[in-house]
Amino acid sequence: MAKRRWRRFSGEEKHRVWEAVRRGESLCSIAREHDRCTAAVAYVVKQRGGVAPHWQRSAWRLSVAEREEISRGLAEGLSLRTIAAKLGRSASTISREVARNGGVRGYRACAAEGAACRRARRPKPAKLATNARLRAAVEAKLELRWSPQQISAWLKCTYPGDVEMHVTYETIYQALFVQGRGAVRTELATCLRTGRAERRPRSRLETRGRIPGMISISDRPAEVEDRAVPGHWEGDLIVGKDNRSAVGTLVERSTRFVMLLHLKARTAEAVRDAITREILTLPAALRRSLTWDQGAEMAQHARFTIDTDVAVYFCDPHSPWQRGSNENTNGLLRQYLPKGTDLSRYTKTQLEAIAAELNGRPRQTLGWMSPSQALAELVATTA
Repeated sequence: MAKRRWRRFSGEEKHRVWEAVRRGESLCSIAREHDRCTAAVAYVVKQRGGVAPHWQRSAWRLSVAEREEISRGLAEGLSLRTIAAKLGRSASTISREVARNGGVRGYRACAAEGAACRRARRPKPAKLATNARLRAAVEAKLELRWSPQQISAWLKCTYPGDVEMHVTYETIYQALFVQGRGAVRTELATCLRTGRAERRPRSRLETRGRIPGMISISDRPAEVEDRAVPGHWEGDLIVGKDNRSAVGTLVERSTRFVMLLHLKARTAEAVRDAITREILTLPAALRRSLTWDQGAEMAQHARFTIDTDVAVYFCDPHSPWQRGSNENTNGLLRQYLPKGTDLSRYTKTQLEAIAAELNGRPRQTLGWMSPSQALAELVATTA
């Protein structure tokens, strides 16, 4: 197979590359379409951290096809007025286009398109680059592993009358991802939930086994679904290196309050003991049900129900969205408990500190209250 050369992309080609990226096409297929090597396409995408540019060509501007038609017309010796008539453009438009891009003898469509794109740029200093106070506040929250959306909402709540302290979460993302879009320290991208300094789609498929005597989620009371009644929990395991270590996670559906389980082993007995200890520390009003996936670690669910009087319901196979709150929380926890690490080295005290920090983050679904605040209000109301 012939080796593809590294050739510079024109403005129009870059536009088509970003359209393909938005559609979810792979870099290899995009490279084949443009007869480029994959590294060349990856360079275009990585330059902007996976964030597509928002510039759009005005209908009044000449297109790449029109510039190519101008180039062909000049090569054939046609007059500028003839070329303008063929394109349905003003003769003065064609005259200025040719004059500013090498003249009749030196005009080239590709070079003219690139020059037009450069002239169309309107560089504007990013807000985070010019406002040191705002930048410091954003960086401080990023170091606490807050998401850009949480930071944006917190700034509006904390400084309601100070517009200079308001910033959209997309601006924060671009300051982290796009080169030259802000003075936020780029290494803070590792504090994001994904830990990546590039925007790209990601999907995953979960596999689940079967265990005897389980009660299907379809038999779960309707009050669990609407989250109006507290005390209904979702649970799962976060698995460590070589699938040998794990940490249990429990999330309350109404408040998104999380509790982490320190596990000595991944056996069903160890998981049952750990959940029982944590659940029994809660008031009776907050112990109603537990929803889990079809993992073998919950094989002793009947014994757990006898010990705690908490009913256990199991999700359908390959249906992680049925435990949406827990799945989202597990993603957040991967910032603290990265994949491929030995989770057995985390002590119970360390896990409690991680849970406390996560419960202190504001959540959009709670009206930007934190899970700790929501649970405290709930307990006070119940008492």
